[in-house]
Amino acid sequence: MTFVFKSAVSAMAISCGIAVMSAAPAHAYTLMDMLRGDRQRSQSTIFMDQAPGRPVPRGADGGSLGGLDPEAALPKVSSPRYYTYKPETLQFVDASKFADSIVTGAVADISANGDTSAEPAVQRRFLTQAKVRANADVAKALEAYYSNSSNPLVWVEANQINDRAKSAMAALADAAAVGLDPADYAVQAPVIDPATPDPAARDRALTQFELELSAKVLAFVQDTVRGRIDPNKISGYHDFQRKVVNLAPVLKLARMSPNAGAYIASRSPDSPQFEALTAELAKLRADDGGNEEQIVVSLSGLLKPGDSSPEIANIVKALQKHGSETLRTDHAATFAAYAGGSDYSPDIVSMVEDFQKEHGLKPDGVIGQATVRAMTGGDTNTSKIDKLVVAMEQMRWLPEDLGSRYVMINQPAYMAYYHNDGKEQLSMRVVVGGKNNQTYFFDDEIETVEFNPFWGVPQSIIINEMLPKLRSDPNYLDQLGYEVEVNGHAVASSSVDWYGSTANVSVRQPPSSDNALGELKILFPNSHAIYMHDTPSKSFFKRDMRALSHGCVRLANPRAMAAAVLGTTVDDVARQIASGQNHAVKVPQKVPVYVSYFTAWPNKDGVVEYFDDVYGRDAYVEKAFDATTKARGAQI
Repeated sequence: MTFVFKSAVSAMAISCGIAVMSAAPAHAYTLMDMLRGDRQRSQSTIFMDQAPGRPVPRGADGGSLGGLDPEAALPKVSSPRYYTYKPETLQFVDASKFADSIVTGAVADISANGDTSAEPAVQRRFLTQAKVRANADVAKALEAYYSNSSNPLVWVEANQINDRAKSAMAALADAAAVGLDPADYAVQAPVIDPATPDPAARDRALTQFELELSAKVLAFVQDTVRGRIDPNKISGYHDFQRKVVNLAPVLKLARMSPNAGAYIASRSPDSPQFEALTAELAKLRADDGGNEEQIVVSLSGLLKPGDSSPEIANIVKALQKHGSETLRTDHAATFAAYAGGSDYSPDIVSMVEDFQKEHGLKPDGVIGQATVRAMTGGDTNTSKIDKLVVAMEQMRWLPEDLGSRYVMINQPAYMAYYHNDGKEQLSMRVVVGGKNNQTYFFDDEIETVEFNPFWGVPQSIIINEMLPKLRSDPNYLDQLGYEVEVNGHAVASSSVDWYGSTANVSVRQPPSSDNALGELKILFPNSHAIYMHDTPSKSFFKRDMRALSHGCVRLANPRAMAAAVLGTTVDDVARQIASGQNHAVKVPQKVPVYVSYFTAWPNKDGVVEYFDDVYGRDAYVEKAFDATTKARGAQI
């Protein structure tokens, strides 16, 4: 399988440094990884003219231009950007469509003998005067329901709101329990003075309430199914096909249900992951931990075995509080013997190493910020709640049922998980994109595993990282064993005019033990050309912070993942690699893959874990929440 980098995509190199090639995408490996040399990186420029919406693939940033003349500065391929969130537009519900919906034969006034059979018709007539704003989908559902003369009012009966309405309002008021904002669905019940009844004013108030509550119920159902914000308006790194929620039957089902509130609440996701987040949210909100003592460990750098620090006392205190029961038992003598010294002694180092093991950190006894975060309990109660609310929103962007077999990549956790038969069967560390080369947030399907892959060097890497070296040494790529083509013809690197345009130049690295993609890559074709792959830079997996790539996902155990998605054995994968030949194998059945971004996520035991917001994305989601609530509150 021969891949040639095409010139037309020089401006389309994407986040993992990939550009579209004739057969498959290729990974943009950093020069640090590829050459074991130049470690200078320039800051990414921001692509400013992309409109919010579906993200457009853009390139990764590049390396330093070295000592080149500024007048000969090279163009940069820019990364996606974050947007100022713009909520969806609200429109007035077209109440004029309700004019023909008055029940046939009904009269405008209640008969003198007290017959109340005409009351609904009287109240329906005033629907044409109600003023409610909603998004287009909700407005359409309201107009369809209330323009049908056979549909009775849902929330009003006999000159008052009914029990169905009270049940629905209670469910909406509890929206925070499922990570939504009750302010988005608040409805005021009309106040009617029985002592001085004004039938016309009463009916206007009741029909206004009827339409408002229906609008809020429909908005809640839509939000709890698909999320209250459009992720594609947050940044170019978000890529989702927003769900379409069928609102047409909602009001009929609410009216027919013996418990309208229970029906409304039932529309929230019920996956095990969502339920775990919901339970954790309820627990944290119920905890009276506001006055609990916070243990603070202040370290400006790394604390290594044999060092001394006045923070040792707080470290021991934090370990005793947040360490497991096993750790406290195994190191009981150390805790008892500690007298408040500042030496980072071998006994305390041993205790820290065990704590690091328990928390998936490198057990080297070196205390950095990741270890401090774990031993001090990490997030505050408030920040955990914030992360849970964001995570619950993000879960709504994904399919409600993730499937019985899938791969989950959680970028803030720097982990990938393979699930089969509804259970986690494999997990491993990963390296994801650096802050200037962020990995996207999207879902797709794994289709192919490619063994002994070529690496087609994208234009972003050729221009941003290689040209400075090639201009000083045109033999540079020949010496490294790279293949160079100009207009599809193989040439020596030394024969290329590296001061001219590289648009018709392609560069690729043949399969080898030092290939940037390692032994294999796992493909799920997408517009961002992101995939999972091996890497020769194994030391990166020992780090706690692993946002280090150009955007693709590097696997600590690629053979095991390849075997899992192919439904074969690691030995069979090893034989495929041992052939030394570049070839691709289709997976027997496509496997869903979720390239996700959750700072709160339940582990295989259902225990919610919290992670650092490596890209700062949660703040953008929270700003979108605020903008949405503000827009929805602008009612007449």
